[in-house]
Amino acid sequence: MNKKYDLEDRLIKFSCACLDICDLLPNTKVGNNLEYQLSKSSTASALIYGEAQAAESKADFLHKIKLVLKEIRETRVNLKIIKGKPIINHPIVESTLAESNELMAIFLKSIETAKNKQEIRN
Repeated sequence: MNKKYDLEDRLIKFSCACLDICDLLPNTKVGNNLEYQLSKSSTASALIYGEAQAAESKADFLHKIKLVLKEIRETRVNLKIIKGKPIINHPIVESTLAESNELMAIFLKSIETAKNKQEIRN
């Protein structure tokens, strides 16, 4: 049985993994700041992707996909800070960081493809 690849589901799982990391962060100034930033950027990537699915135009879609990439990048940097400090030492940080890299590659390619299609039409 082949399950259709669903990017929205993948972004939701990514967001949930980041929220799990948020729950592991210590209740300190540093931990609270990183928790706030991580929870916002990681959930924003999934939420904005949902908005992109209802884009009003191809240009609107491309703009929203670029915003998704921006939020994934922010999340990735936050995860790198958590790993580099290290604030917590848990395998979920490494696996979620790896997923952020894969998602960035997917969205970079999506943006490139969308731009190329736009240029062909113009």
